[in-house]
Amino acid sequence: MLVLGGTALLAVLIDQITKELSTNGLTEGEPVRILGGLVYLSLTRNSGAAFSLGSGFTWVFPLVTLAVIGWIGWMTLRLRSVPWAVALGLVLGGALGNLGDRLFRAPGMFQGHVVDMISLFGPYAQYFAIFNVADSCLSVGVVLAVLLELTGHQRDGSRVTKKEKATT
Repeated sequence: MLVLGGTALLAVLIDQITKELSTNGLTEGEPVRILGGLVYLSLTRNSGAAFSLGSGFTWVFPLVTLAVIGWIGWMTLRLRSVPWAVALGLVLGGALGNLGDRLFRAPGMFQGHVVDMISLFGPYAQYFAIFNVADSCLSVGVVLAVLLELTGHQRDGSRVTKKEKATT
């Protein structure tokens, strides 16, 4: 649980620091090109989910996030695997980072817009969705969890072999 909590805390801290730096140092409509145009820092506020989906239902996202947090809490009861702790910690940290925006940013409680600032290959999601550190943590955590599941790593620290999978 210490690894999960530490990973989540680190993810939230980095996310909130980058959002603070972005809102104070970037101007909407004036993207900053870095790494030869591979990455653009483009300040936006997103009321929806990825690709701005569900913009009219901003209040739903905090409720889904609370359910995810509850599920992770339940999963930790039998958690004995460091890789699973990292995966779940990344998902938890990402969820908490964006939940903070939904709860405490304008236009108000349960309607707040998430601060996004990272755009790949072009400014303002020209070629790929614009995102933030919390989104990255969520994505990496989910991919890691899928890989752990596919390779037989169990949350209790045991490992299911191919032979055991074949018999079930």
